[in-house]
Amino acid sequence: MRILVKNFLIFLLVFLIIASIFSLYNTSLEKPQSIGLEQLITEINNEEIKSIEIQGDELTLVLNNSTKQTTSKEPTESLSTMLKNYNVDPQKTAKIDISVKQQSGLNFWLTSLLPFLIPFILIAAFIYFMMRQVQGANSKAMTFGRSGAREVDRNQKDKITFKDVA
Repeated sequence: MRILVKNFLIFLLVFLIIASIFSLYNTSLEKPQSIGLEQLITEINNEEIKSIEIQGDELTLVLNNSTKQTTSKEPTESLSTMLKNYNVDPQKTAKIDISVKQQSGLNFWLTSLLPFLIPFILIAAFIYFMMRQVQGANSKAMTFGRSGAREVDRNQKDKITFKDVA
């Protein structure tokens, strides 16, 4: 059992190291400017935006002068619904190249697996520790009523006599 746990921990550590190396090379060097939704609506109305890339709740904007900006939208609301709620002219949004990208990498796996993995690990650990406790209790339960007397070696040097006890 210990070998299995040790191998699992080594595998997990190697996986995390490889994932972190890939995530280092996946990041871009320049950080885009973060803006609010009001500025996004203003830039769309002024036709300053060339393209919008949607990845989850994050919007990455590329302006006509090739500068990048980022903003966030509500998780439950789509971009088209948000623009409709802000009364943005559909003809202005038709000129913008809008692309949707799926989540990828460690973020995707964490959001997909952690809700199932964490309870499973906690339940497995609880069962493991309970089984260890039960194993010790089973061996002790059957010794109830047994004598704890031990046999004495007759060739023992230090003999105890009745005078010593009395």
